[in-house]
Amino acid sequence: MSSERINIEEFARSKVEEVKAKVGGGKALCALSGGVDSSVCAAIMSKAIGKNLTCIFVDTGLMRLNEADEVRRMFDGHFEANLIMVDAEARFLDKLSGVVDPESKRKIIGEEFIRVFEEEAGKIGSVDFLVQGTILPDIIESGVEGHALVKSHHNVGGLPDVIDFKEIIEPVRDLYKHEVRRLGVALGLPEAYVARQPFPGPGLSIRVIGEVTKEKLDTLRRCDYIFRDEVAKAGLAGDIWQYFAVLTDLRSVGAKNGVRTYGRTVALRAVNSVDAMTADWVRLPYDLVEKASARIVGEVENITRVVYDVTPKPPSTIEWE
Repeated sequence: MSSERINIEEFARSKVEEVKAKVGGGKALCALSGGVDSSVCAAIMSKAIGKNLTCIFVDTGLMRLNEADEVRRMFDGHFEANLIMVDAEARFLDKLSGVVDPESKRKIIGEEFIRVFEEEAGKIGSVDFLVQGTILPDIIESGVEGHALVKSHHNVGGLPDVIDFKEIIEPVRDLYKHEVRRLGVALGLPEAYVARQPFPGPGLSIRVIGEVTKEKLDTLRRCDYIFRDEVAKAGLAGDIWQYFAVLTDLRSVGAKNGVRTYGRTVALRAVNSVDAMTADWVRLPYDLVEKASARIVGEVENITRVVYDVTPKPPSTIEWE
């Protein structure tokens, strides 16, 4: 569905009315990640059912540095709905212990998200509806509705067969990412919401290649923060679709302070896209890459080598897993 075929203002009005009719006086939970997809869904639901909506941010331990604090600040003042912050780091890392296969990671995370939402719904009382920020590329890549499987998105192919909700509502499932951003503007969301770069539902678990551990996640968080900081300092944050660090499963010989090291290799990735179905790697200025690399190997103790990913989509995907 191309943007030219959608009247975004009319889509927003009709979707709010559709949700009102479906939910009626019932209650709904919205899975809020802080990303544009879930934020736009929360805006639609908030306009439709107000205080009957509860947004839940699940801190899985797989988030970027300071992510939970940023989500709380963005939420305050922009939604009529309730917000619940759930600290679920221990349970997610326990479920992921020993798991290396990307598809398994996604399915485990998808099911655990549902279980957390079910538990929170039980505390609130009767909640019939679960709201997710599923978009069209999620459906296409997950191999459902006649599409060939590329990778299971945790909110599509990763869902368990049995859930304790009457229905899942996916207000933007027919839209591409750029259309969701336009919808956010039409709904009156601030620029900070609609301009945020995409962040995968499974979080950093699919940017840690191999088994996910807290030590690896903490290392990746620091590398990712440094890279994003250097992009921002270069004034390019608003010009790049998505940019992030990946902690590979490769170790590499190096030397720090005259001493042999055998540390990890981190990859940097920056891509531009319109709809996330195709993407091209960004030709970052060499001095930016140099500064990010120098800071990462200098400030993150167990990183020995930094590489830059220059592969378009296809044949690769944007994320490494």
